[in-house]
Amino acid sequence: MSGHEFHPLVKQLLDGDITLADLPPELRGEGEAALRLLAAVDRTDISMPAVTWRVMTTLERRRRRFLPWLLAPALAIAAALVILLRPTPPAPTAALVTVRFVLVAPDAKQVSLAGTFNQWDAQVTPLVRTGATGVWTATLTLPAGQHQYAFVVDGVRWVPDPGAPAVDDGFGRRNSVLTL
Repeated sequence: MSGHEFHPLVKQLLDGDITLADLPPELRGEGEAALRLLAAVDRTDISMPAVTWRVMTTLERRRRRFLPWLLAPALAIAAALVILLRPTPPAPTAALVTVRFVLVAPDAKQVSLAGTFNQWDAQVTPLVRTGATGVWTATLTLPAGQHQYAFVVDGVRWVPDPGAPAVDDGFGRRNSVLTL
């Protein structure tokens, strides 16, 4: 029966799904022959301990050799996370400098100061009128560094400080620059 393909019902017989009696009479001869072939096959387990031992030893060596390569990126990521998630000590306090801002605006009803130190909010830092001459002042304590600012007169007119250097603000106006 070599090179012969068994009928699907005979295959079920060989698989143990049906018995010889379940086969139609015309397939019983083929079923009996198939069962004889199956009985002639030596079904004892094959054991190759020497081969198995060598294969397992080789695999273990390779695992030891490649495990560091596999673990190194994971350990690097873990170390980076530890560094990033570690609470950072507070930064040293920058030197603070007290600054007096002065604008002469005799006709102004109100003057405020907007700049990088107060997120350009014209409401946060009002100046105080000192005397009848129209001198407006505000005293702030700012961190050392460079700050841009402008006076806001009567809530609508942005005026650079005439006593400080100025730079273009990118919107067609000038900002004063204070370097502490």
